[in-house]
Amino acid sequence: MYDTILVTLDANPTDRAIIDHVKELATIMKSRVVLLHVVTSAVAQWQGPNAAGEEVRESQAYVDGVKAEFESVGLSADAELAFGMPPARQIVKWVQDNGCDLVAMSTHGHRFLGDLLLGVTAFDVQHSISVPVLLLRAK
Repeated sequence: MYDTILVTLDANPTDRAIIDHVKELATIMKSRVVLLHVVTSAVAQWQGPNAAGEEVRESQAYVDGVKAEFESVGLSADAELAFGMPPARQIVKWVQDNGCDLVAMSTHGHRFLGDLLLGVTAFDVQHSISVPVLLLRAK
């Protein structure tokens, strides 16, 4: 059912909820997992995939570490970076260019005004693609 699961990562503690959940789901479904983090620095916006610097190195190290975590439990995983703003646009572009069967994202669990300001990425992604989106509220 879910041959490929795209997991979007913020590179912060809110990722833990979706990482742990997708590890279980991907094991049951025998899914391939793609881990995607969007680098949003000014350099990333101007230079795209040619961007370099501390943020890019730290972002790559983070997704590589999560990839190793998935592989350590026997799951096939790829670690990728996207570049630019807004993050939702880059996630949607990745889905359109590469395809997947499910997009999995952590949400911050804000309420009211916080949802409007901080939940815009999840909202925009789920309303811009035709594949299912799994939103898991961070603890």
